[in-house]
Amino acid sequence: MEIALLGIFTLLLIVQIGNIAYLRRPAAPPTGRRPFVSVLIPARNEAANLRRLIPSLLDQTCGDFEVLVYDDASEDETWAVLQSFDDPRLRTLRGTGPPEGWVGKVHALFQAAKEARGDVYVFLDADAELLDDGALGRLVDRFRTLAPRQVLTGFTDLRGGGLLLVSLVPHTILTFLPWFLVEHVRSTSLGSVNGQCWLIDAETYHALAPHEHVRNEVLEDVAIGRYLKGEGVDPVMTDVRRELAVYMYDSFGDAWRGFRKNAYLLMGGRWWTFTLWWIAYAWMFAIAPFVWPEVLAAVYCLKIVSDRAAGMPIRVTILGPLAHIAGVGLHVDSAVSHWTGRARWKGRRVGYSNPASRSLSKSRGNQGE
Repeated sequence: MEIALLGIFTLLLIVQIGNIAYLRRPAAPPTGRRPFVSVLIPARNEAANLRRLIPSLLDQTCGDFEVLVYDDASEDETWAVLQSFDDPRLRTLRGTGPPEGWVGKVHALFQAAKEARGDVYVFLDADAELLDDGALGRLVDRFRTLAPRQVLTGFTDLRGGGLLLVSLVPHTILTFLPWFLVEHVRSTSLGSVNGQCWLIDAETYHALAPHEHVRNEVLEDVAIGRYLKGEGVDPVMTDVRRELAVYMYDSFGDAWRGFRKNAYLLMGGRWWTFTLWWIAYAWMFAIAPFVWPEVLAAVYCLKIVSDRAAGMPIRVTILGPLAHIAGVGLHVDSAVSHWTGRARWKGRRVGYSNPASRSLSKSRGNQGE
């Protein structure tokens, strides 16, 4: 058993190294003029984050662009913050909440896209920040080097609180999905985008309407990536940590509550798929390392590689095994919350109360109430 685990960890390390090389590959210089760009942002109770994001966007020098922010029935000062900026490039939209069968974020972006005038759409989360005045231009230039019918998504610089849990995000991205194979394998299971940052040309977006297609998905970025790949549009990930920081959470508690809404869904969204994946994850990363020292060393090795690639603090890497132990508990809490209908985010219930509910890709119902 120990030898088998070490073999699996060796394969995962190879995936990590391949992904890091893939994300950092140099891009050819783009040709022609930069297109008109629409930056689309969903916002629900994001007053504090928008005070940081909007100035960083309005400082950009990338040419012609607009910023559309859709206020999804916020209960804080989000709308007042948006109205405090006096810039014709900023366009604000205000909704009363998603209709039945829609997740709030998905509906917000769908509505914003209807109003967008750009040739290229840049989807950003409200907790993001552009790191210098040329960041948006570099993102768009990188997108312009892609082949037709491809979308660009970013490996971002994750900051803020709760980094012990947050560090599992880049760890998962680098360890469990071979991004260097996505363009060469037709399986839609390899499709995904990072909802924090992704770019698509307007013509492809409106032809395929990805947000309308995944209207009720909590994991909308995974669902969009798989849908687009199934339509022949390959997601391409690149390292954008020089361009974009994302402040996901303020504290460990916030991170726990935030990940609670989707950790269960990441493991399949059904009780039996969750159980199988949870047993495998708990055994490999939280139990076996304390049975065999060599396995513990392998777990540390994987965490060191992903943490260094993501720029995580050393203290987070040192506590790597605790991150996995916390992840085991978090997944259980997420599953129970979904089964009992207690999974909530920003005042709205997400997920399903029936543990025998349909799979994520086919589920319908009370998400985004």
